[in-house]
Amino acid sequence: MKKQVQNFNRSDLAIHLSRKFLSLSDETIVDAIDLILQEIINAVALGNRVEIRGFGVFSKKHIRPRKFINPKTKEESYLGETTIMHFKASDKLLNAND
Repeated sequence: MKKQVQNFNRSDLAIHLSRKFLSLSDETIVDAIDLILQEIINAVALGNRVEIRGFGVFSKKHIRPRKFINPKTKEESYLGETTIMHFKASDKLLNAND
């Protein structure tokens, strides 16, 4: 059975970190989060794999070319190969609430 994963977004992370690091301002924490996420995005865009131990792995995933049909006009079109960012959570992160 698949585990229920709790959502944890950027603002939740900022709140959690501001409670943990009282000496840092909220603006500094938000800027640091944005900087780290932007560096991860840039590294993956260049084809690198980013691994954060105990958290997970960010990588680039290739989606094969495919055809699709517009349901309104029934026109058949083709979509070329695309890439997306893929995240795989570590076992430590998945089992954190056990």
